Amino acid sequence: MSQRIGIENRWRGRIGPAFLIGAVVVATSATAVRAQGPQVDVDNPPGVSIGRSRLGPALGAAGTSAIQDSSGLGDAPIGGRAGPSVSRAPMSGVNPQRRRAPGEGAPNFKVPSLPEATIPAYGELDLPEGGIQVGAKDGFTLDDTINILIQQNLGLLAMKFEIPMADADILTASLRANPIFYADSQLVPYGRYTRERPGGQTQYDVNITHPLDVNGKRKARTATAQVAKRAIEAQFQDAVRQQIDNLYTVFIDVAAAELTREFSLKYLEGITRLLRVNEDLLEKKQIPEDPVFALRAQLEQAQLQVRETTQAVNRTTRRLSQLLNIPREQATAIRIRDNLRDDRELPSTEDQLIATAMDSRSDLIATRLGLERAKSDVSLAKRERLSDLYLLYQPYTLQDNRPFGLKSPTSWALGLTAPLPIYNRNQGNIARAKINVNQTEVELTLLERQVQDEVSDAVHEFELSREAMLESEREILPASRRVRDAAYRRWQGGETNVLAYLDAQRDFNERVRDYRDSIVRHRRAVLDLNTAVGVRLLP
Repeated sequence: MSQRIGIENRWRGRIGPAFLIGAVVVATSATAVRAQGPQVDVDNPPGVSIGRSRLGPALGAAGTSAIQDSSGLGDAPIGGRAGPSVSRAPMSGVNPQRRRAPGEGAPNFKVPSLPEATIPAYGELDLPEGGIQVGAKDGFTLDDTINILIQQNLGLLAMKFEIPMADADILTASLRANPIFYADSQLVPYGRYTRERPGGQTQYDVNITHPLDVNGKRKARTATAQVAKRAIEAQFQDAVRQQIDNLYTVFIDVAAAELTREFSLKYLEGITRLLRVNEDLLEKKQIPEDPVFALRAQLEQAQLQVRETTQAVNRTTRRLSQLLNIPREQATAIRIRDNLRDDRELPSTEDQLIATAMDSRSDLIATRLGLERAKSDVSLAKRERLSDLYLLYQPYTLQDNRPFGLKSPTSWALGLTAPLPIYNRNQGNIARAKINVNQTEVELTLLERQVQDEVSDAVHEFELSREAMLESEREILPASRRVRDAAYRRWQGGETNVLAYLDAQRDFNERVRDYRDSIVRHRRAVLDLNTAVGVRLLP
């Protein structure tokens, strides 16, 4: 079993040797290598409390952290992908009771060579000259699934409502205060005024008081709300980036499961043919019973493996349908199409990719906008030190002179009420807003470092996985094949029995499985690089 550096999991399925005469039948495992990166558990999506933003805390708001899980997806875990797995089919060896003892000679019989037409084909994994196509010809490509995800994913559709709600916040912040209407009557006597009980005329007033925002609090509130909306838009873009990364994981899981099922079927076909040949040879008494018993056990395991890999395809396909919001009754009918093998070199240098990520990563952009909002909150807190002034306009005042037999006059009045800023009643909020700016700056610095490290790790994994794939093609698989072919020739020449050839075939299949793992690993590394940089660099 070859080591896989930088990959969290190993392919967990194992396949027994493909006992094919004169050719190679691959037996592949069926699980997905887990690649590093954020992942939403599509089986158990995180809940959001009523009244809370689905995008998480507003970036830059006082009392919130700009870096929660840097995913913009609420409670979604950052590390680890819940990649699918295929139940492990037992690795069957040959019958241990029929191992040749030291010094035991080769069998006396010679196995007749088979016609070339009876030899099952190995398949495309054997040092492919082009890419490895998996899935149906009319299946969804990765681009197709991304488009469907953006249009139909329920999580993204729910998050999208945050943007019109931010527009509503801007509208609320920009509204002016309403004027106050006031009417009264003054100097109303108990009874009536007389010469013995003189008093001022009864007075009837109508006035309107209008608050005056002389220091621009409304303008500052509107500016803060506008910056908050831009931050929410960037948070939503980052949520899209994270969901696409989740789609990458599930899509490659489906592709790997499809590939496993395809070669599991080839393995079953090959083991079935070989069993029939050996049963015929046994019937002619040209071979002992041991190989036939071993092959029958392998056939049972091959049939089990086909069932398990089919279940793995259905399971991973259902996860894909959840992300794409495809009706449950249609979930298992989804088919994909992908070219797993990609040997293109890194599109840019590591420093260039880091620079691109620093400019393009939506979570960085959102946090920078959060910092801008925090600074805007400081300006707003300073403006709120002074309360509104109140302009009083009294357009109508009636003084009732009827008790004195005189004409009642009308008049108007104008006044201004202004608070005396002797005490700064907002100094605590100002201090808090300034501290929040410093906190957000620290969090931005931390996030920038995290982004740089993520890109660096993605670049190194890309280069390592690509080199592992090419090295397997150039050196490991050819050497393993030569060993297998030599064992086949010795068996055909009567120097060894079929069990020795089966051992060599099993070792070769292990190397092929490792090679297939390296292809899928590199495919994941390519897509992880896109997520880390925040730009679609490679398909």
